[in-house]
Amino acid sequence: MAKLNTFKNSAGTAAGKKTKNTTLSYQKRAKTTKSFDQINFSEGQRKALKILGLFLLLLAGLFTVAFVSYLFTWKADQSYISSTNGGWSTLFKTTEEIHDEQVDLPIVENKLGKFGALLANQFIYEWFGVASFLFILILFVTGYKFLYKRSILPMWKTWVYSLIAIILLSITFGFIQDFIADTPHILEGKFGFWTNQILKSQIGQVGTAGLLIFVVLTALVLIYNYDLRLSFRSNKNEDLEDDELLEEDEPSLEGNTTNKIRSNKQNEVASHTYSYPEPTEEIEEEEELTEEEKELIMSMPLQVNTPKPTNNNVQHQAGQEIEFSIEPPTPQPKASEVAEEPSLIVEQPIVEKPISANDLVEKFGEYDPKLDLSGYQYPTLDLLKEYGSGKITINQQELEGNKNRIVETLRNYSIEIEHIKATIGPTVTLYEIIPKPGVRISKIKNLEDDIALSLAALGIRIIAPMPGKGTIGIEVPSSTPEMVSMRSILATEKYQKTDMDLPIALGKTISNEVYIADLAKMPHLLVAGATGQGKSVGINAILTSLLYKKHPAELKFVLVDPKKVELSLFKKIERHFLAKLPNEDEAIITDTKNVVNTLNSLCIEMDQRYDLLKNAQVRNLKEYNAKFINRRLNPEEGHRFLPFIVLIIDEFADLIMTAGKEVETPIARLAQLARAIGIHLVIATQRPSVNIITGTIKANFPARLAFRVLSKTDSRTILDSGGADQLIGRGDMLLSTGSDLIRIQCAFVDTPEVDQISDFIGGQRGYPSAHLLPEYVGESGEGGASSDFDMDSRDSMFEEAARLIVMHQQGSTSLIQRKLKLGYNRAGRIIDQLEAAGIVGPFEGSKAREVLYPDEYSLEQYLETLR
Repeated sequence: MAKLNTFKNSAGTAAGKKTKNTTLSYQKRAKTTKSFDQINFSEGQRKALKILGLFLLLLAGLFTVAFVSYLFTWKADQSYISSTNGGWSTLFKTTEEIHDEQVDLPIVENKLGKFGALLANQFIYEWFGVASFLFILILFVTGYKFLYKRSILPMWKTWVYSLIAIILLSITFGFIQDFIADTPHILEGKFGFWTNQILKSQIGQVGTAGLLIFVVLTALVLIYNYDLRLSFRSNKNEDLEDDELLEEDEPSLEGNTTNKIRSNKQNEVASHTYSYPEPTEEIEEEEELTEEEKELIMSMPLQVNTPKPTNNNVQHQAGQEIEFSIEPPTPQPKASEVAEEPSLIVEQPIVEKPISANDLVEKFGEYDPKLDLSGYQYPTLDLLKEYGSGKITINQQELEGNKNRIVETLRNYSIEIEHIKATIGPTVTLYEIIPKPGVRISKIKNLEDDIALSLAALGIRIIAPMPGKGTIGIEVPSSTPEMVSMRSILATEKYQKTDMDLPIALGKTISNEVYIADLAKMPHLLVAGATGQGKSVGINAILTSLLYKKHPAELKFVLVDPKKVELSLFKKIERHFLAKLPNEDEAIITDTKNVVNTLNSLCIEMDQRYDLLKNAQVRNLKEYNAKFINRRLNPEEGHRFLPFIVLIIDEFADLIMTAGKEVETPIARLAQLARAIGIHLVIATQRPSVNIITGTIKANFPARLAFRVLSKTDSRTILDSGGADQLIGRGDMLLSTGSDLIRIQCAFVDTPEVDQISDFIGGQRGYPSAHLLPEYVGESGEGGASSDFDMDSRDSMFEEAARLIVMHQQGSTSLIQRKLKLGYNRAGRIIDQLEAAGIVGPFEGSKAREVLYPDEYSLEQYLETLR
């Protein structure tokens, strides 16, 4: 048995290694396929791939017809080819032209005509013989992959393995051909024939055979990791393994034999389960048994007794093998003399090794949240338009004129400068001046209106001093502003290779640099601007840049649009990117009452996510998802992959006017707590007044984006400083991320472009519905179910849920969801019915409800009264 265990352990280890190698190879193959599928081909490239796939499939069909027909018509086909001296030159000649050159021309019998005869003859006769049929497999697998983007077989491995097989089969058939008959080279082709002739002339027939066997076995080892050990086992070992397998099927015989052997060696110490004796010793012990002993063993009844503890016995420890002794049969005493003792059967407990997260990753690979929509295609850049040339036009005459006017205006007030430098942006030119020593900065700053008058320009802004520089900046609008297109921003390497969690492409700075911010680190954004200054375009730019970068499994939007028209274009992506309440028909929220319910639902989602992070012992969403992807969290305990949720409110002032504190309170809660669990807010308003943007909201929105406003008071409200009232409009904006202000020209994305992007995403396969948020019940409805609840209309799983709650002594909706595999809505209704029936207590916030029945017996008695 020890030997059998050794064999099992070695076999198990080999099988484990083989399984691991197979799993790893599968994962590599899956990763290769996945990377090919996720290439963002343009529309023209996708069409070209489909046409190429159709052509390869057609070619595979033509090859099949020509090759199969050639196997039956090769004599006539070769006669025609030999008569035309090669034949390919006659492919495009008419029959009359060929008959003029060759009178007695044989008839082509191939089903594909002249082309089929020439093609099959070239591949089968001239090249590789019947191994050429593998070219059909190569063409079919490649064509199917290009046409449908699905793999019947791994494409690159099919190419490599098929080409190796073609060469080996051709040479092998060439070697076999000498032993069959002297026929034309249809079986091996000329390649296989001449290769064998060269090998035989160099190393002889026996050497060629040995070389072929070596090459074939080497290919099997390299490709399939083929184990050659089984081919060289001795007959003695095979017989021994057969005996061991037979012993497994007959445990009683094996037990008798083993116990007899051990009874002859009573003074031996019990061996540990993982220390095995040598196979030769066990065989020798079996040979020492005489015929009389064997007959005695076969005839005696089996009686297993535990050995009595003596001083010579060794105490058994966990993991050691328990020894048994068999006593010879003795005359049975009378019942009056000795009471019969029952036999004791001792079984070793089976200790199962728990499955670790690494084992799951090795077996199944890492969890892929994108697997449900693995064929999702990211939007392409050709859906966006290119506005303008994308290059900055330098007007040297304008630059010199502005410089002279600035210098002259400052000299009029006795301010001398040492140096002046111009930085040209898309819409604004920054002039940096260095005044001479002794000049007060405040004196220059007070001349803002005078410089604007001399330049005859709108929106002069003086930055004194420039942050991080020893200069004073004067921002002057250009006479010929350049429009910044969203396409030019998204096509840059900076955006394509960013590793930000939520990258938003805002536009270009005054130094013509692309500016990309991470919404996950802001972590919330407050947007303000007067009507017509580009606020809605900025919202569309934020949404567009996120749609181009994130997969539907990674990101969900909650869109609030009180004006009902600004965000309606994104309705088409509902099943991909939008989130909504369970009972709502529209994913884009326009009603104030639904806004309040949605915000409170997001607060519930936030609390649930924090509970998941607490149970997972992580601090933020990124760590939690990484742990879930590595299969270190159990979905049966309620864990799931958590996507980012971005709440976008287009007109916040209207909500404050209609709902007031009902809206402000949940938004303040989300702004304070939601950043760690991946819920981020983007709030836009036209009126940045103090009664709209309160101190509580401002304190939790460190990132603020200001388009042009109408007064300095509004600018100070949104930015805590002036400057927003001096912007020139049309996408000109200031971004405050702390103490610094950055002037940016917003990237322009028009309504038709947004419509095309929504059509592209919405036309693909999506989830069955939008992402469902937790159901929210108002304070009046919570805990009031008992007054209007009818026990006759209770759920069909009411009693099963009641038993489950009492058995676990935990009254929670998530427990019913997990154990009974129900949705959140149905589980919530059941928990309300249980409360109405007096089985669980009222709602207590994040804590589980109190279970009012201590055991299942008292519950069953109560349920009997309800039936």
